[in-house]
Amino acid sequence: MRLDSTVPAIRVATQNERPVRPEGEYVLLWMIGARRTRWNFALDRAIGWARELDRPLVVVEPLRVDYPYASDRFHHYVIDGMADHARAFAHESVTYVPWVERLAGDGRGMLEAYAQHACVVVTDDTPIPFLRGMVRAAAGRVQVRLEAIDSVGLLPLRAAPQVFGYAHAFRRFLQKTLPTHLGHAPAAVPFDGVTLPRLAALPDAVSARWPGLSPNALENPSSWVGSLPLDHSVTALRERGGDEAARAQLTRFVRTGLLRYGDRSHPDLDAQSGLSGWLHFGHLSAHEVFGAIADHAGWTPARLAAKPTGSRDGWWNVGPEADGFLDELVTWRELGHVRAHLTDDGARYEGVAGWARASLEEHASDPRPELYDLTTLERAGTSDPVWNAAQRQLRAEGRIHNYLRMLWGKKVLAWSPHPAEAFERLVYLNDKYAIDGRDPNSYSGIGWVFGSYDRPWAPQRPVYGQIRYMTSDSAQKKLKMKAYLARWSRP
Repeated sequence: MRLDSTVPAIRVATQNERPVRPEGEYVLLWMIGARRTRWNFALDRAIGWARELDRPLVVVEPLRVDYPYASDRFHHYVIDGMADHARAFAHESVTYVPWVERLAGDGRGMLEAYAQHACVVVTDDTPIPFLRGMVRAAAGRVQVRLEAIDSVGLLPLRAAPQVFGYAHAFRRFLQKTLPTHLGHAPAAVPFDGVTLPRLAALPDAVSARWPGLSPNALENPSSWVGSLPLDHSVTALRERGGDEAARAQLTRFVRTGLLRYGDRSHPDLDAQSGLSGWLHFGHLSAHEVFGAIADHAGWTPARLAAKPTGSRDGWWNVGPEADGFLDELVTWRELGHVRAHLTDDGARYEGVAGWARASLEEHASDPRPELYDLTTLERAGTSDPVWNAAQRQLRAEGRIHNYLRMLWGKKVLAWSPHPAEAFERLVYLNDKYAIDGRDPNSYSGIGWVFGSYDRPWAPQRPVYGQIRYMTSDSAQKKLKMKAYLARWSRP
């Protein structure tokens, strides 16, 4: 059975050979990647199936306790989104089930139980490795068609034919390919004009064993998250997760922050977008961000550069600040996602560019200026006040200022016994504390520290070889960061 869908076919990946069952009780959306109620191709696809089959729509948003680096920080962020979703779906003809595992393994069999009563199961096609693995494993266990829908970026993941080793080459590919996809965006208001049948009640077999969270529990996660088997040392952030906070920050950035984006290298000016956490957890769509920038600038496709040159300047033609931001949102973010879609080495030292790894190995036995163990690094106990400040910001706020994040990585490379160990340390620190940790885009940033997506630099230096060299002294001389250092100078 085929669906005449508003979702482009290139974004639909059928995961098994099971049939659609028109006689099922409902259409199931298993929300694990694009955790949002707007601008979501997976939700559009599920609504399309529900309308085609004239069946209710059930949206289940599960959260395990044993995902990589599970902590209060990440749990609170996701649950904030669940609270937003419960309020949004309450006004629509949909049954929403936010479910949080209490003990590892409690969710075993949950998807299969829901799928037994479903016509079709729709979920997210995501390049985040452990989520992608979950979808692949589920495909063989459910007895109905399972579709994974790509709602990750402006470019469909399957439109990229290869891994790109340089941003310039990927940008040139985007300039040739992306215009044909820009006209296909998910619905900003997916239930507009849509009325679906309502489900009287969930099957007893699932509602009794896996009851959804109450509104009170969703609004007060601090009252019960502490009892879960998580890493409680990584505390929740003051920044709220979820669609509503994401949209508010996007509005603030477009109205006031975008004009200052050209000063984003200076920590004291705080000119970054601050959107990475919500993008990572799927609370915010790249399409919505792009739409907000385009509307603000009065942009139309007619402004696109006529010839693909690979150059950032003059591609979007919305001014230097907006051009720079869109390059981060589209080129750099999707460069990492394409790689994660096509390979599994982005989070490993073996995935570093060959020339860079060869240069690092050539200098692997060079004397290090200082050596620190992981514990000292984690507690920000080095002799470098700039590095310590960046690490303290990471632990407290779940992010590091973008320029200092690069410097932060370069110093760990210099302070580790071997570059392979340095890579593992950066992945650990990033994935444990960063609100956008475990993301392909953050792995691209770590890879850049080791030379990926960059070029060889001269002269060769001890430890670094031909890898780009950065120092805290030079950062302090050329950047405005006195207030930043004063803020993060103490634990």
